[in-house]
Order: sequence, then C-alpha cells, then structure tokens
Amino acid sequence: MTTYLTYSYLLTPLHTGASSQAGNLMGIAREVQTEFPYLPSSSIRGKIRSTLELLNPKEAGMLFGEKIKNGNQPTEGEVWFVDATLLLFPVASLSHQFLWITCPFWLSRWNRWLNNEQLTELIKYCATVLNQDDKMAVSAISKEEIYLQGAILNTQDVEEIPSNYWDCFKDIPDGSGILDLQHKLLILSNDDCATFVEMGLQREVRIALDENKIVDGGSFRSEEAIPSETIFFFPWGLKANKDESKTANVRESLKQILNDRLQFGGLEGLGRGWTENKTIEISQQG
Repeated sequence: MTTYLTYSYLLTPLHTGASSQAGNLMGIAREVQTEFPYLPSSSIRGKIRSTLELLNPKEAGMLFGEKIKNGNQPTEGEVWFVDATLLLFPVASLSHQFLWITCPFWLSRWNRWLNNEQLTELIKYCATVLNQDDKMAVSAISKEEIYLQGAILNTQDVEEIPSNYWDCFKDIPDGSGILDLQHKLLILSNDDCATFVEMGLQREVRIALDENKIVDGGSFRSEEAIPSETIFFFPWGLKANKDESKTANVRESLKQILNDRLQFGGLEGLGRGWTENKTIEISQQG
C-alpha cells in the first residue's frame, strides 16, 4: 500500500455543508470534539470519483468499488481518503494585512502522517515556549508589534522561530506566490487558535427577492464559509492489488488531478471551493 498526503490551498471560500443547522444559519461541517471546520472525506472521495468517472468510467468503478447495480453486490475499492483538517488559517491583521495561524495541535495532527523529526522538534519547542506565562506566540515576526483582529502582540509576547525549522513547510503550495510564512506565520496556543478560527470564518447574509427585486416575505439566511487562503491537508492511499494493470490508467489520473485545481463543497455556482492541490508520497508498504 502506498500512502500520500495532499495539501489543499483554498483559492476561494469553501462551504462544506453543515452537520447541523440552527435557525437561519447555514453552517459548515465541524468536528464534534473540537468544533474546527473540516472537509469530510466523503466529499473528497465523491468529487474525485466523479472527476475520474468522466475520464475512465470502467477503471474508476474498479478503483473506487462498484456500486449496487442491476442486482449485483457492491465491491470493495482500492483507494481510501481521510478527512481534510486545518493546517494554516488566515486572520486579519491591521499591521500585516493578514497572517496565517497554526498551533501545536494542528502541527501534531500533521506530523502523525509525516513522522518528521524536524517537525517533532518544532512542536516541542512551540509547546515549551507557549507554556511560559509571558509568551503568546512563536513567529518570524518577533521584532514588531502585531495587530490582530481583537488582539495586540507586543515584541516581548513573541518568541522567534529558529531558522532551521522552515524546511518543514517546503511542500505546502504557495497559492500562486501568496504564501509567505517566513514573514506571515504565527504559531499560537491551541485555545487562542480556536478563538481566532471562530472569529475568522466568513459569514454572509442572503435575502430572497421576488420578481420585482423586493424582499420576499422577509426571507433570509446566513451562510458560513471557510475563508480563502486557508490550507488543509488530507492523507489518502492506494491499496496493493494483484493485478494493478486493470486500474493503472486511472491510478495515474488520480495522482495528476490531486496535483491540480479542484472544486469541493457546495455553492459551486458561486465559485466556492476552488483549491490548489499538491500531493506528496509519504510511505510505501508491501
């Protein structure tokens, strides 16, 4: 079995569909235990399957498993996907336009799959620094005041990231040159990161209009979305097969589309969910 890890850089806001809906709020999918936004693996799998079925329906059916059809039982597929979870999240800044935040928890989740010694050291370093009462962040922006939405970090609040750790982030797509972590990355505590994510979600109010462009009965709803410039990651893998030649073409196409742009989630007609993707191989067994 070969395991891969795909980075998804949001080029446009992402609406993932809610696990629950409160009143007029059309929320997004959230993890039960953390309340963090995520992109369900079912959405990833469904989008990729439908894309590959347009290219090679027969091989795609074999790779993903045949559906119940004409009385035949479903078959097990040769590919698996994990939920996409947060790695970097953009927050507004009066001093730096916007910055990317992350935390030891997100970095640890990432490193479960990478098993990178350098990243392990960075996580330990950040956890040690952030446990100090006088430190609120680890960042390359250590000699300037940082103005965030709802918070000010003075120079004494921030510890510098040692330069030898930047190689950990080298495989992340740069969003067509926008990503600049050495000047815009903040590593915060887990609790502070959760607070800024909740504050930083995009929320829009939509109003129903009648044919005369007048509000139709006061009908409206609020929609949540994950902002553009957010970066997710998700692991996936290909199972070993005795006769991989039967799905060789679609396996190659799968790797190609996961190094290209894809649109995930809902509200596609409004341009939501466009991503720039980059995939790396992280392990091979058997």
